[in-house]
Amino acid sequence: MNYDLIVIGSGPGGYVAAIRGAQLGFNVAVVERAEQGGICLNWGCIPTKSLLKSAQVLEYAQHAEAYGIQIEHAEPDFQAIIARSRGVADKMSKGIQYLFKKNNITVIPGHGKLTADKKVAVTSATGEQTIYEAKHIILATGARSRVLPAIPQDGKRIIGYREALTLDHRPASLLVVGSGAIGSELAWFYNAMGTKVTLVEFMPTILPVEDEEVSKQVGRSFKKAGIEVLVKSTVESIDTSGELLKINIRNKKDQIETYEAEMVLSAVGIAPNVENIGLEELGIEMERGKIKVDDYYRTNVEGVYAIGDIVHGPALAHVASAEAICCVEKLAGLTPEPIDYGNIPGCTYTSPEVASVGLSEAKAAEAGYELKIGKFPFTASGKASAAGANDGFIKLIFNAKDHTLLGAHLVGANVTEMIAELVLARKKGVTAHDIIKTVHPHPTMSEAVMEAAAAAYDGGIVDFRHLSKKSKICKAYKIIF
Repeated sequence: MNYDLIVIGSGPGGYVAAIRGAQLGFNVAVVERAEQGGICLNWGCIPTKSLLKSAQVLEYAQHAEAYGIQIEHAEPDFQAIIARSRGVADKMSKGIQYLFKKNNITVIPGHGKLTADKKVAVTSATGEQTIYEAKHIILATGARSRVLPAIPQDGKRIIGYREALTLDHRPASLLVVGSGAIGSELAWFYNAMGTKVTLVEFMPTILPVEDEEVSKQVGRSFKKAGIEVLVKSTVESIDTSGELLKINIRNKKDQIETYEAEMVLSAVGIAPNVENIGLEELGIEMERGKIKVDDYYRTNVEGVYAIGDIVHGPALAHVASAEAICCVEKLAGLTPEPIDYGNIPGCTYTSPEVASVGLSEAKAAEAGYELKIGKFPFTASGKASAAGANDGFIKLIFNAKDHTLLGAHLVGANVTEMIAELVLARKKGVTAHDIIKTVHPHPTMSEAVMEAAAAAYDGGIVDFRHLSKKSKICKAYKIIF
């Protein structure tokens, strides 16, 4: 069968590519070997948020007295929480199925692989193979949990994120290896459920990709919540012979310590699904383990494209979706704007939440910028105090020469809902003055953005745009026009 566009994989890159292609008039097919919606929707972003919401409700109930409400014996029903999470994922997967049907997209179940003559061979669950043809083929095969030799996953006692979402019981103790978004979110969830959690991180701080001040704040919050945090530490080996796992960890003093836990969760990153999809057959060029593409996701083979976790860039659902739209619009003859990977927001849904975009303070200084930095603590926020959630702060980093925003780093309750304002500010070249003079609603958490910008300039900034280049104020602030 012939199509205008075949997409291999139906995750947030694949399904967006398929739908946008159909909107632009293409006859589209999607090849998917598992659940429609991919890992993010079924085994990642969405079900984890359901788990985290349940944990948040539990914490509210357990601390209801602080809000003047009496609730006795608030306890988690672990299996009901897991079931709710799976229900949310199933509902969203059905939503993707509906959108495929609405847009007349053909779904082909099975494993898709490129052939040497640039076709797609799909092998069904029964082993039957069918060949399909298309003018354009987009690879959107995603990624899987990365496995380290010292932490061999067996899916039962040493698990990855997928198993962590569907355990048949709440483990009494859990050691989490890796403190990126996945590891930190699941560490917080299981700790909230009553599991004794130990979090192990190789780098000097948890959430190591974040600004150092943010990482330290989350570390303090985790320790306050009862999570044992080990930084500058690595798992050397795991002894599985006993009732409890014995985990040998090299600590920051270069000494071996042995920890015991019922389970180990390996959250040390992801590995792209680039095997057995026909890359070698077509001679598709690779670069450091991922598919090499141009600004519009074209591979070195005409008519073949790649997006999402299998290409270089942040392995995030919203990035894959943006790449999908850019790719499809380009092959449709439109003129999409290439993605600015320096302006991609990242979010971590722990308690407190973390959201960031742009340069950290260390990276900005390393790049040679003269900086203006403003912080506003949520302890000074009326809305945060009223909510009983005043841990954290907003930190904004400005270029002192032109007052544009270099980076924004937020840690606190619901800050993932606030970051888009700052992504837009960076995209449009908004200045500190613009942010300060934008009236934010009160009382909200978001007004802290305005306050942080004002703090960078000692409470305010002169609007330089109407001043003479030779004015005393311009000279004092070293304004360059």
